[in-house]
Amino acid sequence: MNWKQLRNKSWFKFASNLYVLVLTVFVVWMVFFDQNSLLIHLELRREIRKLEKQQEFLREQIASDREVIEKLSDPKELEKFAREHYLLKKKDEEIFLIDLDSLKDAEDDN
Repeated sequence: MNWKQLRNKSWFKFASNLYVLVLTVFVVWMVFFDQNSLLIHLELRREIRKLEKQQEFLREQIASDREVIEKLSDPKELEKFAREHYLLKKKDEEIFLIDLDSLKDAEDDN
């Protein structure tokens, strides 16, 4: 196929139109090379979704922490929490720690 035959094709006339060439260059520039390119927008949108999920998780965590704080405002609940988590005791008490894993192992052996 020589040059004259190629120039007479309808798709070649359309593709070699100045407006089509400028529009093509503009679209390629905006999608790949520009500071505000489509790829950057997609990446930022993905990051926004990730941060929104993290924000929702942290809100739920704050709500559960508020419930714990409300619960610990009662002196009896505070004492129970201290005994369970920090193994605190009164002066005249003895603490016995029971390892539940060893009990399960003993039951499995029988």
